[in-house]
Amino acid sequence: MQNLLPEPPATRLPVNDEADAALAAADEAGTDEAYANVAAGFPTYSAAWAELAARAFAQDQVVAAYAYARTGYHRGLDQLRRSGWKGHGPVPWSHEPNRGFLRCLYVLSRAADEIGEADEAARCAQFLRDCDPEAADALASN
Repeated sequence: MQNLLPEPPATRLPVNDEADAALAAADEAGTDEAYANVAAGFPTYSAAWAELAARAFAQDQVVAAYAYARTGYHRGLDQLRRSGWKGHGPVPWSHEPNRGFLRCLYVLSRAADEIGEADEAARCAQFLRDCDPEAADALASN
């Protein structure tokens, strides 16, 4: 059956130059503390939470990864809603400011799977694919 309703327009989160610069400086420092400082200074900036989540996951700190990813995911949902998102529709990976939210969703799915939350892992993986299949493919290939 074909859906006759048009898909909502893509949601693009606003650019945050100050947070982007702080994250770039944290990338140069390369420490968990530097990324934590970005998250503390810009708590609505999902990219900082995504980096903390990915780093924790890579260090087998799955519960911390889950917590960071869940925080960034919820902060990202807030940002999406403020940007006009109505709970569905594309959130394109090609738009750089969306990537923090999408990365949080990806790590949240992986961490949920690791702690035995299979239903949540599947929901998050499907949500990521619904937001943008390109994001799901890009993140899975890393």
